[in-house]
Amino acid sequence: MGNRIKEFQQKKSPLFVPFITAGDPSPDITVDLAIALQKAGADALELGIPYSDPLADGPVIQRASKRALENDMTLEKAMVLVSDMRAAGLTIPVIIFTYYNLLLQLGEQKFFELAAQHEIDGLLVPDMPFEESKDLQASCSDHDLSLISLAAPTTSEGRLKEIGESAQGFLYCISSLGVTGARTSFASGIDRFLNDARAASSVPVLIGFGLSSREQMQQFEEKCDGFIVGSTIVSKIEELGPDLLREDKQREALQTFSDFLAALVPLKVYS
Repeated sequence: MGNRIKEFQQKKSPLFVPFITAGDPSPDITVDLAIALQKAGADALELGIPYSDPLADGPVIQRASKRALENDMTLEKAMVLVSDMRAAGLTIPVIIFTYYNLLLQLGEQKFFELAAQHEIDGLLVPDMPFEESKDLQASCSDHDLSLISLAAPTTSEGRLKEIGESAQGFLYCISSLGVTGARTSFASGIDRFLNDARAASSVPVLIGFGLSSREQMQQFEEKCDGFIVGSTIVSKIEELGPDLLREDKQREALQTFSDFLAALVPLKVYS
């Protein structure tokens, strides 16, 4: 496990992990957005790889994937982009969020070579069942990467215990069934699920899928260690996209994005 992930795990909660799509609205702007997120208090970054058939993603992230694919973004190009983020001052962990087919096309060994070269800290493969991930998890450990595991409210107690005990980096707890997207309500039994997850996990427990406001995060702040927020951030990027791509409007649009984050990012509670 890399030093950045260890530092992440030792930070005070609530931890904040935003998701953006590599190449949306352009590769260069993705770097600027990553830096803005770090300045706003992000503790790690999930960098989504655009995919033509994103089964777990709702319409907001599907549209982001379409825009990024139109910019010729690929898994390999996105990993190279992380070096640009590092050169621009990004110091927080970067987790690559990709569907397994893209990883298979690139090749696992090539992925690990690029991850080392471009200072990538973790991997999340949403369409890989836990039971089929053991070999990949071992390979990630061998290459000093964290393979992030997912758990859902429907996960059985025994399976949750197994996932929690082997989790690397952090445990991603899904707040609701279905695809990503902002929600006004969450799965029934969510509080008990989070309590069980924390009891089972040896790493921080973060909740994601549907969180879209600081108020929603406050609802869960005593029951988890942090939050993963994607669709509402990607939606704001979509709204600002035309101005982000205009040289004469870009600085103002990035400031608007930062102002949006200031109202979204959970307030850190320090003793």
